[in-house]
Amino acid sequence: MWQNQETAAMLGFGTAHPQTPMSFLDEVTEGLSVAALDRVARTLAPDDSGFRYRIVSKTTLARRLKQRDTRLSSEESARLVRLADVWGAALDVWKEAGAARAFLFRPHAMLHGRLPIDVVLQAEVGARIVRDILGGLQYGSAV
Repeated sequence: MWQNQETAAMLGFGTAHPQTPMSFLDEVTEGLSVAALDRVARTLAPDDSGFRYRIVSKTTLARRLKQRDTRLSSEESARLVRLADVWGAALDVWKEAGAARAFLFRPHAMLHGRLPIDVVLQAEVGARIVRDILGGLQYGSAV
């Protein structure tokens, strides 16, 4: 399902029992774990301790943890999957985490000067736009 195992592992999916597309959808709908949120945030923005609050608000996360609810909502899980998916695509293009991170956190002309990470977080269509840019880089079209 995932283009690289690092991306799957970030979300908490191991290779012991491969995911089918529908079982993956079920897990996302039921809510991924807060641990997955922390892994993705540490991977994408290791120097930004507040990055996870761009995915789940600080107050919402605090309330859930206080109630011992360690699951994200389906919407938050979908946002996390979008981030992990684009991260995997950026790694495929740039081959190195630092370069992939630099791409995601640097303004891009084709995004009208916006940061790719912001566009991905905004909506699913934003993730598709960023993936299209990455695809153009990977396969040699001018971007």
